[in-house]
Amino acid sequence: MEEKFYEEYAQIEAVHWWFEGRRAIFHALLSRLPLGRSALLLDLGCGTGANLSFLTRYGRVIGLDWGAAAARYSRRRTMLPVLRGDVQSLPFRSGSVDLITAFDLIEHIDDDKACVAEMARVVRPGGFILVTVPAFPWMWGRQDVINHHKRRYRAREFADLFHAAQLQIHRLTYLNTFLFPVIAAVRLARRIVPEKNGELVSDFSMTKPGRINQWLGKLFSLEAPLIARVNLPVGVSLLCLAQRPNC
Repeated sequence: MEEKFYEEYAQIEAVHWWFEGRRAIFHALLSRLPLGRSALLLDLGCGTGANLSFLTRYGRVIGLDWGAAAARYSRRRTMLPVLRGDVQSLPFRSGSVDLITAFDLIEHIDDDKACVAEMARVVRPGGFILVTVPAFPWMWGRQDVINHHKRRYRAREFADLFHAAQLQIHRLTYLNTFLFPVIAAVRLARRIVPEKNGELVSDFSMTKPGRINQWLGKLFSLEAPLIARVNLPVGVSLLCLAQRPNC
């Protein structure tokens, strides 16, 4: 992504219902973890830095992104430390981080198994890893193409990444469940109806700030207290909260 687009994307992240609902879900999970104010948090693929600012309520935060423009922008926007680096070779000592987050990141990586294994190396024994990915290969659509995704995930293959890294899974759930029927129907309809003028347009452009956006955000946020306690059976995305064993 060119640097000039980061400001536009940052504005979308601040108000769009999809990001609002996800932040509510993340808070419902993270607020229950035994993290002190001195905890060190690492956000991988930090992009515009929106999640960096959100994560500061849970501890000390460092961001990492492969893109030089992303690292520059998020560093300037948040005034937090942001490194440029490879998520498959993290510039951190083994067992040095209390919490690692990777929100919609590993679907961009060729070797997602190596990426999760590297997170498992860097997180401390007893520390946590929180990862989200897009769900269901059959839901592949223009948003995946625009974002250069390499895959969407089935729940079992997503879980296998964490089992292979010897991590203990505490929560493996779908999210964006309540709106799943509508979103799935739209995705399938787009396979029949071609894009206007052949131009790919982001899904985020479909909803503008206003009452509908607010309503969708509140509806999505209703999933937060549920996901804090149970796994939801279907949804647009998958979420895994895993822990590195103490022994």
